[in-house]
Amino acid sequence: MTPQQLKNSILKQAIEGKLVEQRPEEGTAEELYAQIQEEKKKLIAEGKIKKEKPLPGITEEDIPFNIPESWKWVRLNEVVSKEIRRGRSPKYTTKSNTLVFAQKCNSKYEGIRTDLALYLDETTLEKYSEQEFMQDGDIVINSTGGGTMGRVGQYHIKDNKQSFPIVPDSHVTVIRSNNVNIDYLFYFLKSQQNFLEGQGDGSTNQTELKPLILKSLLLPLPPLEEQKRIVAKIEELLPFVDKYEKAYNALEEFNARFPEDMKKSILQQAIEGKLVEQLPEEGTAEELYAQIQEEKKKLIEEGKIKKEKSLPEITDEEKPFDIPESWKWVRLKDIVYNSGQKQPTTEFSYIEINSIDNIHQKLSNTENIIPANKAPSRARKIVKYGDILYATVRPYLHNMCIIDRDFEKEPIASTGFAVMTCIFGVFNKFLFNYLRSPEFDSYANDNENSKGIAYPAINDTRLYKALVPLPPLEEQKRIVAKIEELFPYCDKLK
Repeated sequence: MTPQQLKNSILKQAIEGKLVEQRPEEGTAEELYAQIQEEKKKLIAEGKIKKEKPLPGITEEDIPFNIPESWKWVRLNEVVSKEIRRGRSPKYTTKSNTLVFAQKCNSKYEGIRTDLALYLDETTLEKYSEQEFMQDGDIVINSTGGGTMGRVGQYHIKDNKQSFPIVPDSHVTVIRSNNVNIDYLFYFLKSQQNFLEGQGDGSTNQTELKPLILKSLLLPLPPLEEQKRIVAKIEELLPFVDKYEKAYNALEEFNARFPEDMKKSILQQAIEGKLVEQLPEEGTAEELYAQIQEEKKKLIEEGKIKKEKSLPEITDEEKPFDIPESWKWVRLKDIVYNSGQKQPTTEFSYIEINSIDNIHQKLSNTENIIPANKAPSRARKIVKYGDILYATVRPYLHNMCIIDRDFEKEPIASTGFAVMTCIFGVFNKFLFNYLRSPEFDSYANDNENSKGIAYPAINDTRLYKALVPLPPLEEQKRIVAKIEELFPYCDKLK
């Protein structure tokens, strides 16, 4: 049950007479109703309210649920002490000592906000009767528009930080009753908010909640003392609902994060050598590393890659965690290369920096074919099947994918990507999973590694200096297989 459903349940119990017991000594709603009608006759005689056309009687078919015998079904208009109608269309000014309460002052999440009220031109004050100024406890209902119509709030003088008189505008209806507990009436109308929101009449942009809808609304009326006890019980329970809401939201947040947190945990276990067992027959990463270096020498001799300056030796202080004895710490530059850059001379498939769907970490299926003469200045990086693309600039930093499909035209990537080709002996899917692990994510986000304020990025030098825990090749494959086995279970938790 959501917090709102719990709150709705409490209000439902309240207005059905199930929240507190009925006490014979408190009289009946029939007696209270007779008193209210006498009071209304008096107000009409004094000219404080107008005599209105009687509303239709309440039939058995009208009654939505059963109420205690001591209660009475009435229409809202029968128990109010002020005519139910919207305020006037005000004339505004930049500053005055009178405020205008608008729909925006009845906030969904922050309650009554008189600091959002505008100022009334006081040359029009003579148009307003004393009854039209808002009083402590008045119920306000947003009455026009599709976004907030039907929203129920309650005005209290303490909400008015400026302590200025305040009048409602023509988009707000005020409900006032001196004969019914106004807080009971407020909670009743809150329980009807979903109903009221659906009672708009008119076009989408000009929807209005007509006063007649509110006047005709059926109200389950308890004796006055019982109304007070109902309000006290609601206000006793609502703080527990608030506590429940905090716990519920925390649990919802945890549940929302849990699948991704599980994936992160799996990746971390994987790169620490804890996801699969080590098998001696698969050799060591030291042996693999020697083979990788031989392969690099071959590529340099063939002119496929350039010989570059060696990176510093890895120190113990740099190593973020322990790895199995059969593994080896290497730098990213030791195990990958790229095919360089070129300026397009014919039509090409451009892989723009925003081309990766980072939810699924896949390249967009849409192929952006561009003629050479319209090539963006950043369209330079050569890409091959199996390469890893890693975005190095924000807001796309960490967006990554493996090139796992063919292109209609030669693919050229933006210079906003690092393009990595794994040297023989390095499984591209293992490296890809390392690059999306919490460890590498932390490295790329480190202030020392992510430079620039207006356009922060991780440059190639810092990127390729990153440490990679390297297992033997067959173990890399088993790690990837285990990740691909476990991730679907995480997705099912969403």
